Amino acid sequence: MMKFRENEDAVSSVIGVILMVAITVILAAMIAMFAFQMTGNIETPKNVALTAKQISGNQLQVTVQGGTDLSTLKYLRIEVVKNAGSTATPDKHYAYVLSGTKKLDQTNPASYNLDPITVGSIFTSIKSGGILTDRSDHVVIIGHFNDGREQMLLDTSL
Repeated sequence: MMKFRENEDAVSSVIGVILMVAITVILAAMIAMFAFQMTGNIETPKNVALTAKQISGNQLQVTVQGGTDLSTLKYLRIEVVKNAGSTATPDKHYAYVLSGTKKLDQTNPASYNLDPITVGSIFTSIKSGGILTDRSDHVVIIGHFNDGREQMLLDTSL
C-alpha cells in the first residue's frame, strides 16, 4: 500500500497573488490613461463681455463691453426664443462688422472676410417690426472666434 503525503502548500496561492498584482497594474494603467486623456482637452474659457436690451419697436440692441479675448472674436450668433420657456426653434441672427459696417441680420457671415469687433460696438436689429416679440423673449449669444471655437457669451431673458 502506498502512502500519500498531505501537502497543504499549493501552486494556486502563488498564481492567485500574481493574478491580483496583474489586475491591479492593468486597472491603474487604464485609470491613468483615462485621466490624462480627459485633462488634455480642457480649454480656458474666452472672456468677452456683452449686454443685450430691447429698445423701441421690439428691436434688439447688443453692446460689446470689452474683454481680453475680444481681439479674437469673429462674429456673434444670436438666438432668440420667443416667449421664454417655449420649445420653439430659436430665430438665428448674426452680429458682425463687414467693410466697416456693423450688421445684425440673418445672414451667416462665416465665409466672409470680416473686420474686427471692437469695444463699444453697438449692433441693432433692423428687421421690420423687430426681432423680439415681448419682454419674455429669451436671448442667447454665442461668440465665434478666429481659432474656430464657439462659446456662449450671454444668456438672458429681456
